[in-house]
Amino acid sequence: MEAKDSNGNVLSDGDSVQVIKDLKVKGSSIVLKRGKTMKNIRVTSSSEVECREGKAKLVLKACFLKKV
Repeated sequence: MEAKDSNGNVLSDGDSVQVIKDLKVKGSSIVLKRGKTMKNIRVTSSSEVECREGKAKLVLKACFLKKV
């Protein structure tokens, strides 16, 4: 599987990414602010990435992320 970030860079397991815009998390009161860095991601499909925010697991679209 090959997921690409907003700039077209290929994402792989273990990369660090940064959120490029404020995102509301569905089903929760969490808001991910622009510039938030997520470490040690896992690519789940060609357009989705799994990461952790505290104890919560989040699945984010790769188009809202950029590789750090």
